[in-house]
Amino acid sequence: MDRDLALSLVRVTEIAALASGRYMGRGDEMGADQAAVDGMRAAFDLVNTKGKVVIGEGELDEAPMLYIGEEIGKGMDIEADIAVDPVEGTTLVAKGLPNAISVIAMAPKGCLLNAPDTYMKKIAVGPKAAGKIDIDATVEENLVSVAKALNKNISDLTVIIQDRERHKDIIDEARRVGARIKLFSEGDVAAAIATAFEDTGVDILIGIGGAPEGVIAAAALKCMGGDFQGKLYPMSEKERIRCASMGWTEDKLDKLLTMNDLAEGNDIFFAATGISDGDLLKGVVYYGDNLAKTHSVVMRSKTGTIRFVEAQHKLDKNNILKELLKKHR
Repeated sequence: MDRDLALSLVRVTEIAALASGRYMGRGDEMGADQAAVDGMRAAFDLVNTKGKVVIGEGELDEAPMLYIGEEIGKGMDIEADIAVDPVEGTTLVAKGLPNAISVIAMAPKGCLLNAPDTYMKKIAVGPKAAGKIDIDATVEENLVSVAKALNKNISDLTVIIQDRERHKDIIDEARRVGARIKLFSEGDVAAAIATAFEDTGVDILIGIGGAPEGVIAAAALKCMGGDFQGKLYPMSEKERIRCASMGWTEDKLDKLLTMNDLAEGNDIFFAATGISDGDLLKGVVYYGDNLAKTHSVVMRSKTGTIRFVEAQHKLDKNNILKELLKKHR
């Protein structure tokens, strides 16, 4: 795929973040999400690719835009799979909390897993611990292995875990072993990516979260040389039915999903823009005189390039933003 797609994708997440950022702290999750969806969909009309959404806002009858199966982009020659999360952390935006981001992953056609909307067991690490994790091993075994790979004492190792009752056993085991624990409320794509950047202080993610988000996180970690393993983990009969309808019958649910199962090939793109301030990205800042600033990261697995992009935007000179900000005040 064309390397210029990287900057095209980051423009898409920038517009989504700028539109959604207006809703920070206003208690309106649906408004924040819809603004990002509107912005992302409009911006994709400028991207030179023929993309198909494999992970999006839901089915056609659930989401009028960015639904699974929707074709987006203006190109005719480059066919691609696209995974989007216009706002990862709608609750974070609504409550004015940190670590909300807008994200996109893109790969050649057939390379991103069309994951069912169910839960997934996950474990993720950065490059130095790649190949040292095993989702079927105990929490202690994984923490010991990762600590050894990073040349750290267990007491210096930081495991990031979503603050949910379903993770009580994981938290208890990590505490028993003596590891440091960082709990987060929402946004396990951002949490997984944090393991690949030493400055975040995060070494390993363990837990159960959304399967679609697992695909996006695996795509990002592939760009950075990290590692990710997952297993589908439906937690209700509705989710089991959903899995079965997509070919994930009971005998397949225990299949180990490696990073290559989730994001196949060596030409993966990933882009993210901060909506609210976080461990990795700064949030949108709105100045006077219709000026705003965004902070983004964009990556490509083929080259291993990781770019951080800080951009200033004149909101009244971008036709897409002008229309969006009229609609979402």
